[in-house]
Amino acid sequence: MNYLNNTIKVFTNYKSLADKAMEQLEDEQLFWQPNAESNSIAIIAKHMWGNMLSRWTNFLTEDGEKEWRQRDAEFENDWKTRVELISKWEEGWQVLFEALNSITDANLDRTVYIRGEAHTVLDAITRQIAHYASHVGQIIYIAKMVKNDAWKSLSIPRNQSKEFNKQMFDKGKH
Repeated sequence: MNYLNNTIKVFTNYKSLADKAMEQLEDEQLFWQPNAESNSIAIIAKHMWGNMLSRWTNFLTEDGEKEWRQRDAEFENDWKTRVELISKWEEGWQVLFEALNSITDANLDRTVYIRGEAHTVLDAITRQIAHYASHVGQIIYIAKMVKNDAWKSLSIPRNQSKEFNKQMFDKGKH
């Protein structure tokens, strides 16, 4: 269960980073695109939502690429409000966490399929961590570009590494 517990912590952390980035933005900034070929934060969130619903619904018993998924439509900018975006975003994460909570150590070597390709449960989870981490990084990067000087760091702020490390090492000594 250590792996599964750690996996839930990792996904929770990535969700939290994206949540904190999106919280810093005005509603219209969630839909900003630097150009027509780039994705807005809303489009990235929509793609993640579609991927989560497809991959994690009946995770152990059905192929992760569902027939009902409309992947190409995930890249259309048709979500119009923060409320819609956050509602779908939360729905996707709920499906993911429910699936993870249904997995046991005994399932980790079991075979699941994504687009007909066999993966162990462990490999399929790792694949999704990497996928979502890359998109969360995109969300953060876009949010930083939009906020510019008003950005509130989600990690160690610039030029504060020394102070942060001192606090961490001091804390670790107790």
